[in-house]
Amino acid sequence: MARSLRLPHSRRDEPETTVHAPGHEHRDITGGWARAAVFGMSDGLTTNVALILGVSGATTTGTFVRLAGIAGLLGGAFSMAAGEWVSMRAQAELLERELALERRALARTPELERRELAAIYRHRGIDRDTADSMARQVMSDPDTALEVHAREEMGVDPSSLGSPTAAAVASFITFGVGALVPLLPFFWSHGTSAILTAIALAAVAAVFVGAALAKFTGRSAVFSAARQLVICAAAAGVTYAVGHLVGISGVS
Repeated sequence: MARSLRLPHSRRDEPETTVHAPGHEHRDITGGWARAAVFGMSDGLTTNVALILGVSGATTTGTFVRLAGIAGLLGGAFSMAAGEWVSMRAQAELLERELALERRALARTPELERRELAAIYRHRGIDRDTADSMARQVMSDPDTALEVHAREEMGVDPSSLGSPTAAAVASFITFGVGALVPLLPFFWSHGTSAILTAIALAAVAAVFVGAALAKFTGRSAVFSAARQLVICAAAAGVTYAVGHLVGISGVS
């Protein structure tokens, strides 16, 4: 029962087995908690360093900067967690619906599904007899048939839909950690010294986050770290300049 469903974390081209030869292992990019954690920290750091320095450009009052930073941390963390949960829950529900339709089709029209699977194999260059034999073997077990059809037609693994709750919790915690980094100096200092310390801490954290992101993207750790640093610096620079130009009336 072929459909044109395409989802963000497709595993269409991954072999049916999860065992790979040494040196040829695939990263988990299916939307689990680890991905949410790393991207949550990246978002938390970038968002709050921009907010904090933007407010710092407008006023040197430490209390005001702390209030803005704490509000940004909590608001952003809850927003990120809710967004992550809703996104993954909606994706899982869509997948579950499609899998239910596929399961029903396999039960009602097994021969049609077998021919469809054989056609997919032939399209990939397998000769007709071998494709037919492979399709028959797959269709002999209902669970295997569902898994293979899900992989071949929808590009997903039914056993790896991810946990919305785990992703939401990881996103909440790591966003908060990332957002806390540039805020820390304002708990014991204020003015120029706090701003410079926040910039230094944010720069170190940006390099760390960029290197961690490289584990998921496969890009150079140096490239990813430099890119994250540039993004944070650009966001902070723009908001600081705007805050400095606009200012906050009545705050001393």
